[in-house]
Amino acid sequence: MPSPDPRPTLDAPDDDPYLWLEEIDGERPLAWVEAQNAGTLARFGDARFVADRDTLAAIFDRPDNIPLIARRGMRVFNFWKDASHPRGLWRATMLDSYRGEQPQWDILLDLDALAAREGEDWTWSGAVTVPSSHDRAILMLSRGGADAVVLREFDLAARDFVSGGFTLPEAKGGAAWLDRDSLLLSSAWGQGMATSSGYARAVRLWRRGTDPLKAPIIFETSAECMAVWADVDREAKDERVWFVERLGFFDAVVSIGDQTGPQTRIDLPTDVWVQWHRSWLAARRRTPWEVDGETHPPDTVLGISFAAFLAGERHFAKLFEPGERRALQGFFWSGGRLVLSILDDLKPNFEVLTPSETGWARQRITGLPDIGVAHVWSLDVRTEESTGELLASAQDPLTPPSLYLVPPLEAPLLLKRAPQTFNPAGLVVTRHEAISEDGTRIPYVQVGPPGETGEAPVHLSGYGGFGISQLPYYSSAVGKLWLERGGTGVVANIRGGGEFGTAWHDAGRQDKKRLSHDDFAAVAADLVRRGVTRPGHIAAEGGSNGGILITNMLTRYPERFGALFCTIPLIDMRRYAKLHAGASWIAEYGNPDDPSDWEFLAGISAYHAAVPGRHYPPILIATSRRDDRVHPGHARKMTAKLQAMGYEAYFYEPAAGGHGYGKDNAERAAFTALGYNFLRRAIGWEVP
Repeated sequence: MPSPDPRPTLDAPDDDPYLWLEEIDGERPLAWVEAQNAGTLARFGDARFVADRDTLAAIFDRPDNIPLIARRGMRVFNFWKDASHPRGLWRATMLDSYRGEQPQWDILLDLDALAAREGEDWTWSGAVTVPSSHDRAILMLSRGGADAVVLREFDLAARDFVSGGFTLPEAKGGAAWLDRDSLLLSSAWGQGMATSSGYARAVRLWRRGTDPLKAPIIFETSAECMAVWADVDREAKDERVWFVERLGFFDAVVSIGDQTGPQTRIDLPTDVWVQWHRSWLAARRRTPWEVDGETHPPDTVLGISFAAFLAGERHFAKLFEPGERRALQGFFWSGGRLVLSILDDLKPNFEVLTPSETGWARQRITGLPDIGVAHVWSLDVRTEESTGELLASAQDPLTPPSLYLVPPLEAPLLLKRAPQTFNPAGLVVTRHEAISEDGTRIPYVQVGPPGETGEAPVHLSGYGGFGISQLPYYSSAVGKLWLERGGTGVVANIRGGGEFGTAWHDAGRQDKKRLSHDDFAAVAADLVRRGVTRPGHIAAEGGSNGGILITNMLTRYPERFGALFCTIPLIDMRRYAKLHAGASWIAEYGNPDDPSDWEFLAGISAYHAAVPGRHYPPILIATSRRDDRVHPGHARKMTAKLQAMGYEAYFYEPAAGGHGYGKDNAERAAFTALGYNFLRRAIGWEVP
């Protein structure tokens, strides 16, 4: 009997017999996909799956779910999906009406009717309305949930597309209104208009009634950079356009100019995040920043008069300084005030700073529930139109979200409460810490029945990338399909995330990405050490960047898990930068074409590290054909290699969904229910 084919291997990483699966819509790859889908659904698409799918779909479609809003002009807007409108309705109402039990919605666009009329698989990607009047919009319509969009001008009063209006074929990118008859077009559509990451390489001035391919380029970057875009600063006395040249994922050059192009570069390091509003500027740097004779640690927020800054002044006010476990999550301007979002040892708090010539007055937002997760953001879409009114949400793993209106410098007012979608009786939320391989303490949140039985069916999730914090949200899927049935849920705060600021992110980035995987494995081990469960009862899930995480659990720590669910994943670290938007992630992972970077990337490329003859746990790898961010070839190739080596590996790829679990609630419910049915069966958990 011939030995299993282990290719590609770490010794021969470019000898890849599965490259043909990267052809997304090729006849042979699609035949393979359909066969895989049929086999997976035959195995796990049983009556339990159907019941769970329908239960989740009904939860996602509930009429009493919170309709999230954003204000444009006098009205608040919402995009709503339910069973009767699976693609969704774009609608608007007045804030006073929204605060009532039955808001009077003005339906602007029925996307299901549009898709049926035009024979297109339309999904919603957003709208950019004309500032001030908000009577016209550039709608962004995606086919099947992809990042690439079609741009079309829409008349809100007529509730129809503008005849002969702005229209652009499918591409990544968007547009901003310069005036009613001119757009600042930042789109990858057109020959040579895309960067190597697939995003816009140039900003074009597109006048009404002209050919966008002939629109003059007013700014462009090199193909090796990530992207460019532009918008109008409507608070300036004269015409002012700001331009952003995104050099990589964490670095950018910001300039100001006018419709002829950028004229003045904002004199800040490229790793600074900067925003200005009503003559005041706030900035945060990822690395130590020496300015005005003082060195500030990473994530310090500094403020200054914008006019003084442009004139050369560098005497900043210190607005926020991080601590060991006190980390900035972000900041934004609203109504002339700067809002800081902070995690203090994973507890959320928010500070509002009001600048003046005499200093920055500081006030905390109080009155939000002291529970697991809270967020605050501006009610208004356009900063220059903002009144200072904020929206806030609060939730924890057992408490569904509540939405609040926060008037300027006042206590929050409850707007809406989401329904309870699973029974939390007998469940408790606790926080713990595992010790990783290098001694670092890794927090994690556990929710489930109290006490330790040593046999708990555990659903463990993590991410660990791009500085994104993984917080203990209320999850209807985990709650209904896992917790309510006696299981335990765990969220791991591994390095690479943003829970403790840039230092925590950098500790799990590039050559240290391996450490974030060690962290996740350490949490699994700690659950066993504490007597919560045993390895065979731990089911782990991760998606996107979490796909690297989950497949590294397969190859590096297989003995610590009973089953793995890997979704919309990044896996092949040899070719990732050549696939879809992969080139934009080199700042996070490293460059596989650089031998010194490949040396550490090889250590986390499970596609190359997987070998025959090991005891790997069962794995389901699921992706989406319309994912134009992370190429579906990652999931396809990893599954094919594992199956060729005789492992229990399953695959699922719906035709639509983009970089997500489905284009509508029914598809999202099916994707999730299939994964959880697989996990439960793979760990031998028989649920009632």
